[in-house]
Amino acid sequence: MKRFLREWWPIAVVLVVCAVMVWVSGLIFEGGYLPNRLNRDVQYYSATVLDVVNEDLGPDNYTKEFTVGVQEIQVKLTDGPYKGEVHTFKNHISRLYNTIVQKNTDIIVGTYIHEGEILDLTVSSYQRHSVLGLLALIFCALVAWIGKLKGIKSLVSLFFTGVCVIYLMLPLLLSGMNPVLAAILIVFLSTFVTLWLVAGLNKKSITAMIGTLAGVLIAALVAYVFSELAHLSGGTMQDTEALLYVSETSHLQVKGLLLAGILVASLGAVMDVAMSIASAMFELSSVNEKLSSKELIRSGMNVGTDMIGTMTNTLILALAGGSLSTVILIYAATISPLQLINLDVLGTELIQGIAGSIGIVITVPVTVLVAAFFCIKRK
Repeated sequence: MKRFLREWWPIAVVLVVCAVMVWVSGLIFEGGYLPNRLNRDVQYYSATVLDVVNEDLGPDNYTKEFTVGVQEIQVKLTDGPYKGEVHTFKNHISRLYNTIVQKNTDIIVGTYIHEGEILDLTVSSYQRHSVLGLLALIFCALVAWIGKLKGIKSLVSLFFTGVCVIYLMLPLLLSGMNPVLAAILIVFLSTFVTLWLVAGLNKKSITAMIGTLAGVLIAALVAYVFSELAHLSGGTMQDTEALLYVSETSHLQVKGLLLAGILVASLGAVMDVAMSIASAMFELSSVNEKLSSKELIRSGMNVGTDMIGTMTNTLILALAGGSLSTVILIYAATISPLQLINLDVLGTELIQGIAGSIGIVITVPVTVLVAAFFCIKRK
């Protein structure tokens, strides 16, 4: 019974903290979210297509892989106050809004309501929540099956990080908190809870925490210095224009989002490196207590240098994948090499990737030295 409580009470504590965080988020920023000014009379409900009454579809004149045209469809609302009502309307299909439906397709519809009556409908998207839920369930089942109790703890830590970002970081940003400070807070909380759940509160987890925080903060410092030198304030990020509109109805500070993004983006890779090195060094120390500090440091650096290549590639490729559309647009544009290398967007992406990679590199010696200190002191 004692062992059961010792293993499961941290999970219970983290879940309670998550519940408190969700409740507090509404107090940090009024309502938790921005008022929807543009869609004031629009409500979204689930619906099922009963029939495609008529359709005029064909390939796009310029991009043959897209089908465009119009469908006249009949749908039945399946939730909300208008559940059971049947409506017929036109579904206009373009390159951007390419939601082609068939009979029995489950969709989300936008309903234009005036004085309690639905005046018009439009197809918003396919219903994807069941598919996404199934994918998440498969992921959780695999992690719990293969990782056993540690796998369950990893899932809880992942859930905690998600709650931190959605219900703490975002409300703090919208309430006017400095984005870098908000990101640092999330990094500290996520690092502590994740490593505490996975490894417990001991010298090994403390070593990984120190290495993780050092790497992430160094990445942010490098990004800040070179962003200033390159005159990149974050105002050139994707979606900046939309964020500026958000800042009009909140206290969001757009310029600090670049550094905040680097802090959060590099956390996972840096934490992975720090924990792997700490685990390897403490395991070596326990197996062979005769190892000197110099031999232990050399072994730790060997493990770390093996990880640097793969983890920096992981971070760079993740950033490149996330910005693939931007990369394609830049590559396809007919611009000179001088203009290309000095583009705001390219500079921002390069600083994000390189600063995060520097954070990973710095994590290795910091973690090795801290682990060696604790291992030698334990002897």
